[in-house]
Amino acid sequence: MIDPTTALDQTVAAIEAAPESAAALTLYALVNTLEYERAGRLFKLAKLRDIPAEQRPIAYGLMERSVVIGIGDDAWNEAKARIDRAIRGV
Repeated sequence: MIDPTTALDQTVAAIEAAPESAAALTLYALVNTLEYERAGRLFKLAKLRDIPAEQRPIAYGLMERSVVIGIGDDAWNEAKARIDRAIRGV
């Protein structure tokens, strides 16, 4: 499993490397979903199939980060901004 403290960096790297891939879009959906704790962070786990097995630990690390460290700190916000730019092609 990926250390929750490095999950963001690995997420950014994976998305920036191939922002139009199914894996990037799935990780992006997970990142966005994790920000909505009050809504139950509803993420369809079947979507994990869209992430190659070697990248799935990144998703698990993000989930663990949400529990251990939380969401919305400066590191999260900076990573989210980079991810948004990569997905939008800016």
